[in-house]
Amino acid sequence: MPFQLSPGVAVVEKDFTSIVPAVSSSIGAFAGAFQWGPVMEPATVSSENELVRRFGKPNDSNADSFFTAANFLSYTNNLLLVRADSNHINAVASPTGGVASASVGTAGSGYVSTASAPAVTIGASNVAGGIQATGIAILSGGGVSSIPVNSGGVGYGSVPSVQFTNAVGDTGSGATATAVLGTGGTAGQVVSITINTPGTGYRAAPTVQLTGVTPSGSAASLGVPVISTSTITGITITQAGTGYTSAPSIGIAAPPSGSTALATATLAAATGVKVKSATHYLASFSNGEGVVGEFAAKYPGTLGNNLKVSMCDSAFFSAWAYKDQFDSAPSTSSYAASVGGAQDEMHIVVVDEDGGISGTAGTVLEKFAFVSKASDAKLADGTNNYYKSVINSKSDWIWWMDHSTAVSTGTAWGSAAAAQTFKLQTSAYTASLSGGTDDYAVSDANKILGYALFANAEQYDISLLLGGKASTTVALSLIGDIAETRLDCVAFISPQNTSSGDPIIGSTSTEVTAITTYRDVLPSTSYAVLDSGYKYQYDRYNDKYRWIPLNADIAGLCARTDYTNDPWWSPGGLNRGQIKNVVRLAFNPSKTQRDTLYKSGVNPVVAFPGEGTVLFGDKTLLKKPSAFDRINVRRLFIVMEKAIATAAKYQLFEFNDPFTRAQFKNLVEPFLRDVQGRRGITEFVVKCDESNNTGQVIDSNEFVADIFVKPNRSINYITLNFVAARSGINFTEVGA
Repeated sequence: MPFQLSPGVAVVEKDFTSIVPAVSSSIGAFAGAFQWGPVMEPATVSSENELVRRFGKPNDSNADSFFTAANFLSYTNNLLLVRADSNHINAVASPTGGVASASVGTAGSGYVSTASAPAVTIGASNVAGGIQATGIAILSGGGVSSIPVNSGGVGYGSVPSVQFTNAVGDTGSGATATAVLGTGGTAGQVVSITINTPGTGYRAAPTVQLTGVTPSGSAASLGVPVISTSTITGITITQAGTGYTSAPSIGIAAPPSGSTALATATLAAATGVKVKSATHYLASFSNGEGVVGEFAAKYPGTLGNNLKVSMCDSAFFSAWAYKDQFDSAPSTSSYAASVGGAQDEMHIVVVDEDGGISGTAGTVLEKFAFVSKASDAKLADGTNNYYKSVINSKSDWIWWMDHSTAVSTGTAWGSAAAAQTFKLQTSAYTASLSGGTDDYAVSDANKILGYALFANAEQYDISLLLGGKASTTVALSLIGDIAETRLDCVAFISPQNTSSGDPIIGSTSTEVTAITTYRDVLPSTSYAVLDSGYKYQYDRYNDKYRWIPLNADIAGLCARTDYTNDPWWSPGGLNRGQIKNVVRLAFNPSKTQRDTLYKSGVNPVVAFPGEGTVLFGDKTLLKKPSAFDRINVRRLFIVMEKAIATAAKYQLFEFNDPFTRAQFKNLVEPFLRDVQGRRGITEFVVKCDESNNTGQVIDSNEFVADIFVKPNRSINYITLNFVAARSGINFTEVGA
């Protein structure tokens, strides 16, 4: 109790009601390709309907990802999902800032060949992640005619190249040619390089640099460089979009004879703007900086091309197509009126123009009523009512990018409201978004980056890691980089052909070999579970059947077992191992094949006539004979370790004395008795006293508790002995 300096009563409250808390054991995690949704940002999904709403429907390119997530959610309701797509662009209302075309004059005789025109690559475009465009360029007359070199020294092991620098254009033009060496001269160097007078296309005589010379550091006597008549005469590109910070350079690549020239280009309108890269939003995008076009789809992908945005203030409300969506016309907000402002209100709708999102063309997806053009506008409850802020914080479909330019005279949108009369529209604003793309080409590297987000155990609480369609490269990363690093989750994996990446389909020994080949690449670990392949299931969104990996179902069985029983119960067998949504299995192993697979740590999924499709095993990938080679034991220890470790955090910075040790035992033992009563363990001992908390341990500021448990085991093998006896025999005589 605290010291008191004068008489009084001090009331001190102490809490000795701490318990070992319940911990989650059913949260799934998955990274894959989806049509919509945030990229490289884990999002919680609780049902298939929510999956469709937030990440889009499946298509032929991403069905395995979609149904991996959907299948898991058919057993439980908690999945952390990462969209790991890479090559995609957001649809925009007014796409600008790209390049339309590049043109250069006819090819000249100075090049060795004019049969084909080199490509023009336009780089350094709009702020990081911006679009790059390509066009075809044709060369004008002239190039490097010849580079004679005097007799080379015998010290050279190979013919060096000659590189031209400091040529035409601010960024420089370069041309390369091969110098031919003879014999004689000064040993170990090129005596001289002679080039005729420069052509008029060059601003100055370029310097010559030797590369690829042997031995290193050999000297060369440089002569006067010469170019025939001219080089690239010009590159013309149409008007630049305002979304670019500066005009990019154009490099003409791979022209005949290897000559390369650069020039500065202006820009034309683009077909889309990449406002979200594979790893992050552009820092300035949500503020509408660096990119123009009044609105953009919130997420990249083709789904954004279905969107239409319409916006109307008081000037054209009576004729607006969407006026029936609102109670009354926009006018002046209460906030603006209170500070002497006017004409700041407007209504905004987001429409599914083509029906690709809702299924019905013209469906209004979102509406924002009485939002304000004033940057400081607020509602009566103090919340921000500036239309930019409302859109960016509340819309599921669009980002604000820039103010409309079709407005009359008055105060610019985005100004403070005080004593300002805002510009009205000269027509109701309506724009269809376009330019959104996604090739769904998710590489192993993309998947691994997506899954890597789950490596942080403190930020993301997960227990079941779904592999989906995973190569051995991805599977090894899931196991080594996440499951075995976190030590509180299990990776679920389905095998595929290690050469082609296709599902393993059939019923012969070839399939067993293919599965075991995949398994043999994976390590021995109790933190991973491997099933026997794929299932054929119906895709109701596209009216077709698809092959989908089973690992989400196996993880789902574990989650459902947590709900119906406990994590330490086996998810396999006819009681708890029924697989959903199966038309047929890619591989339905026989008893002999199951024997081979199970010995390798592969859990067979088997279709029994009249009894359903069943997970018929509960092994982890641990090869060492151990209690941890079973799913239920591994998950038992994960739950115990996670729960007791959470409770143990509250012992940090306390004294390592008999009171604290007794308090810890009193925390843990009731929890273990509860696990024992629920058939998870058969016996336990908690040791936390002076024997394992010695003076050395205490002086090292440590605390040690040894927890011994005997896990319960699932039945994998049943032997039934039937004994026939004569009528007159006593059963005790035959050992009954």
